[in-house]
Amino acid sequence: MASSAGSASSSAAGSAQAPVLQRGIVKMVLSGCAIIVRGQPRGGPPPERQINLSNIRAGTLARRAAAGQPDSKDTPDEPWAFPAREFLRKKLIGKDVCFSVDYKTSPRREYGMVYLGKDTAGENIAESLVAEGLACRREGIRANTPEQIRLAELEEQAKTAKKGMWSEGTGSHTLRDLKYTIENPRHFVDSMHQKPVNGESSFFGGGGGGGGPLRLGGGGAVTVSLGGRNGNCPTFKREADGTETPEPFAAEAKFFTESRLLQRDVQIVLESCHNQNILGTILHPNGNITELLLKEGFARCVDWSMAVYTRGAEKLRAAERYAKEHKLRIWRDYVAPTANLDQKEKQFQAKVVQVLNADAIVVKLNSGDYKTIHLSSIRSPRLEGEGPQDKNRKLRPLYDIPYMFEAREFLRRKLIGKKVSVTVDYIRPASGATDTVPAFSERTCATVTIGGINIAEALVSKGLATVIRYRQDDDQRSSHYDELLAAEARAVKNGKGLHSKKEVPIHRVADISGDTQKAKQFLPFLQRAGRSEAVVEYVFSGSRLKLYLPKETCLITFLLAGIECPRGARNLPGLVQEGEPFSEEAMLFTKELVLQREVGGRPSMRLCASTSPLSHLPTQLPFSAQDAAPQASLPFPEGAARQSWPKGKGEKVGPLPAPPHFFRPPTGDTASSPPRASPALPLTPPAPGASARASRTPPSPIRRWASPLWPPLPY
Repeated sequence: MASSAGSASSSAAGSAQAPVLQRGIVKMVLSGCAIIVRGQPRGGPPPERQINLSNIRAGTLARRAAAGQPDSKDTPDEPWAFPAREFLRKKLIGKDVCFSVDYKTSPRREYGMVYLGKDTAGENIAESLVAEGLACRREGIRANTPEQIRLAELEEQAKTAKKGMWSEGTGSHTLRDLKYTIENPRHFVDSMHQKPVNGESSFFGGGGGGGGPLRLGGGGAVTVSLGGRNGNCPTFKREADGTETPEPFAAEAKFFTESRLLQRDVQIVLESCHNQNILGTILHPNGNITELLLKEGFARCVDWSMAVYTRGAEKLRAAERYAKEHKLRIWRDYVAPTANLDQKEKQFQAKVVQVLNADAIVVKLNSGDYKTIHLSSIRSPRLEGEGPQDKNRKLRPLYDIPYMFEAREFLRRKLIGKKVSVTVDYIRPASGATDTVPAFSERTCATVTIGGINIAEALVSKGLATVIRYRQDDDQRSSHYDELLAAEARAVKNGKGLHSKKEVPIHRVADISGDTQKAKQFLPFLQRAGRSEAVVEYVFSGSRLKLYLPKETCLITFLLAGIECPRGARNLPGLVQEGEPFSEEAMLFTKELVLQREVGGRPSMRLCASTSPLSHLPTQLPFSAQDAAPQASLPFPEGAARQSWPKGKGEKVGPLPAPPHFFRPPTGDTASSPPRASPALPLTPPAPGASARASRTPPSPIRRWASPLWPPLPY
């Protein structure tokens, strides 16, 4: 009984002392005899344990001097320390292992045996190190256990074979020449020529790949931030007492990156250098970690580094867009800028009828309604410094702001009367006025394309507009924001437009539209010039327009000869005078046909007594009846426009003969007087039998103006 009880107690003690086998995944190799093992993730990052291999010792790796400690110094590698560490890294990183803990020296440092695989039938890591001559038995340990006896045998075999540390020589060839700092980071990046370099990701700080030391093939270490990704993604904030507080998803992001890249062999592309910080891309055979972080909602794109990202910025934007649409992690509360719009309101085609300024146009929808569209994420030229020197002259932004006229002309020539594709990016709500910013109504901001060309990008590339910079959390921006930034970079590099170092162009335009005396003085010059080309700048009513004459660099107001359209509503002192019937329809009709288009005409011999300097100016439009056959028709009944009007809005008017007096000088003294003949080109028919080449009769002005570039009549 006693003996049986004694044997039972000894058996219980032996079973209690038997090591417990545990499993895990190797996360990191600290040295040739120490590793970090993690568990399986369940609802978050798994716990980690540091396991030191029992009974053996490997060389100590180099260590950098501690920051803030003047007495601390850099220590180099011991011989064969780095080969031992590399042996474990290539064999264990990311692999399943099982281990048993023999004893502990501190809560975070445990000693035991590690086996590759899920049971003890796998490779004994300590024995493999000793057999390769990369580690030795610890001094003072007696070989009184089977494990220790086995290690002693393997060590003797390694000595006999002269492996590793038992080979001839001091092992100096195994020492690394480490460089912890780079004197000229920009020169270092340029020397790589953006070519992939073999390396190893040794550490990731912050949250989810914020960057860390990357060991290059030559042994040097360089800290690289992932290009295109936000450097301020979820991270760990260090408090005043030294503790670290993780932001939401910071721990998950860090584990996501470490479990895929930590101590793996990768390729590194150094993209750029910004404020002594190196931006780069880490390439792995399983994919681009930058794209994965964005797609999983662990990071966001950062604008300033997207411009230097050479692996396809559109891929990063697409990955971020995916995370936003699925509301993943940091985007869990994301609301799209156009979430309240249906598909028809987000994307549509329309006809451009007016260019308001360098970043806004008016389009006519298929429904017949008019809508103002602002080009997304660009800013039109602004006035820098003081305005006009003449305090009595009112500021005219189109002519006084540098490059505003060039930008407006670029849009006018490209868009007026053309069908464009509109994609709404965001709607900026109305804002009240402040001390520095005026009040703005609600704005629809969109990307406008014609023939596949982004108009905003074309403007920016010519230096006629600049790109707006946003806060990092502001998602109300163009869907092609990266292309805009790239276009602006090209414009700055080439010195285009606003970025040019040359003197800004000056447009001295005389406005004689409100001065009858100036109009009388200017009229003879126009009459001697004959036919003049102009651009319709404004439409006051169906027959009253404002023209810009590029050759004469002046603005004039004129009335269409022979007609008078209904007057529109006018603001008078103390009251508002209502418009006459069909005044709005007449004005819209004229606007759609001629507003901001190039026209031509000859001034008449009579000057109106009103404030309009030039009156009865017969316009020679490309759709004029004078350039058509006698059977041509106009959408007006025969006679002056004042005599008959369409019955209502949208009512069709049948084809009628073109009124000959529509472009004829009005009856009166000027009409009865013979036309004024030019001494160089007499208005007399050629003599009978004379050839057409010998005739000096000038061709019809409307024939000279006709051009195949002008579209046909829209009716």
